Amino acid sequence: MRSLARGARNAGYATLAPSYGWRGLSLREIVARVDPLIADFETKQAGPLHFVTHSLGGLVVRAFLAMRRPAQFGRVVMLAPPNGGSELADLLYRIRLDRLVLGRVGPHLRTGRRAEDEALLGTVDFDCGIIAADRPIDPIFPRILLPWPNDGKVTVAATRVQGMHDHIVLPVSHTLMVHDRRVVAQTMAYLERGAFRR
Repeated sequence: MRSLARGARNAGYATLAPSYGWRGLSLREIVARVDPLIADFETKQAGPLHFVTHSLGGLVVRAFLAMRRPAQFGRVVMLAPPNGGSELADLLYRIRLDRLVLGRVGPHLRTGRRAEDEALLGTVDFDCGIIAADRPIDPIFPRILLPWPNDGKVTVAATRVQGMHDHIVLPVSHTLMVHDRRVVAQTMAYLERGAFRR
C-alpha cells in the first residue's frame, strides 16, 4: 500500500496502513486486531476518516464498519474486493488446499458463503467506490479458471456489491494495481468528490 499511502499524503491526508497477518486469523479476529489501531489514529485526526482497501481488505472494512462506525466516517474505496467471492477460492476448497492457502478467512473468499459469513460483512450502506481490474498478469491460466473479465484472482462482476456508489474498471492486474498511477489518481478523486473520473 506504499504507493497509495504516498499518493494520499501528497493529497494532504494522514495515513495508517495496519498489518494484520491474515493467514492465522479469522475475519472477526482481524477486525479485533485493527480496531484499536484505527481508534487511536481516529483520535489524532480532525477531518473525516476514509478507508482505502485492496482485495481482502475490502471485506475487512465491511466487517469493521458492520461492528463499529467511526464518528467522523468519510468514504471507502475498495480495490479489487472479492465482494462476491472468488472461483479460485472455490477451487482451493475442492482440492482441499483452502486452509494452507487461504487461512481462516477462506470461508469469506468463497462465492457461496454461508449465511453467517455473509452476515458478518454487513450491508454496504456507506459511501463506497470500487475499482476493479481486468488485466491478469498470466494471460492464460485465469481465462481457464475464472469467468471473464477478471484480474487474475477476482472477476470484475464479483467486485460489485449492492449499495456501492460508483464502480470503474481499469486495465491493471490484481496484484500490481496498488502501484499503478491511474489507480492512485482514481482513488484520490473518489476520496475528494465521491466519484471516479471519466
